[in-house]
Amino acid sequence: MAVFTEVSESEAGELVRTLGLGELRELRGIQGGIENTNYFLTTDRDGQAREYVLTLFERLTSVQLPFYLHLMKHLAQHGIPVPEPQALPGSATADNPDGVLLQQVCGKPAAVVDKLHGKSELAPTTAHCAAVGAMLARMHLAGGDYSRSQPNLRGLAWWNETVPVVLPYVDEAQSALLKSELAFQNHIAAGSAYTALPRGPIHADLFRDNVLFEHGRLTGFFDFYFAGVDSWLFDIAVCLNDWCVDLRSGAHDAERAAAFLRAYSGVRPLGVAERRLLPALLRAGALRFWISRLWDFHLPREAALLKAHDPGHFERVLRERVAHPPVF
Repeated sequence: MAVFTEVSESEAGELVRTLGLGELRELRGIQGGIENTNYFLTTDRDGQAREYVLTLFERLTSVQLPFYLHLMKHLAQHGIPVPEPQALPGSATADNPDGVLLQQVCGKPAAVVDKLHGKSELAPTTAHCAAVGAMLARMHLAGGDYSRSQPNLRGLAWWNETVPVVLPYVDEAQSALLKSELAFQNHIAAGSAYTALPRGPIHADLFRDNVLFEHGRLTGFFDFYFAGVDSWLFDIAVCLNDWCVDLRSGAHDAERAAAFLRAYSGVRPLGVAERRLLPALLRAGALRFWISRLWDFHLPREAALLKAHDPGHFERVLRERVAHPPVF
């Protein structure tokens, strides 16, 4: 999250009234992240204070955005704790029972969603990892009957397109690793076992800072704007690469990973092919975020509040996954 587009209180207040959320009482820019403009909104409706998040989408288009917004609505309606988008009052139709979820602010597509309670757990225990694993499995199953489809926009096609763009900014050893790993992932993706993996909507970015806990209980998954239809195993790999690693070295934490996978499998058991391919998908997840962080670091956009992530972290994770593949 960051602020690329400045929103005035009058513009935010007009949107809040249009959505029937009361009167705006406070507007605060959110620091962190690198994709969209985000603000906290505090409103007053019938004497009660309520909190929401306003997002202005800087890269995603009005054609792409309904997939994300209606997915969040779908998951919320199926009992998954995610931010529920607010619909324009009276806009529901037989073809679109959710109503109009996409708005426009400052000439940008925008949405207002519920603000979840809790805080991120940046030093997770096995209990936190188990809670995330179980909820991720529930989320995958809940999304199984979601009718809209959109590919993972940061998947293999994007890696193939972006690696040549970032190669001029890395040294010889890094270049060799990027090229060899990209070739390996193209080989894996061409195999019949990979194409047969269970698929559906995935979060694709479920890091520690995109999950909330309160009093030890998981209270929400948020920031779904990298979501897409892909293998559920890739979603698991992305989580394991963040929740179950040593942040200093990138080394795999077997105890936390075992807790995560036991909890996930207790809701949706993993197949034999999924367990066999998981080490390769761990490498895929590390590659994806190393590429995107190189891109954001070396080709940044201006923002009022912005801090690019360190690309070196996922280089270390990838090297660890290649040198020491975990056994599942």
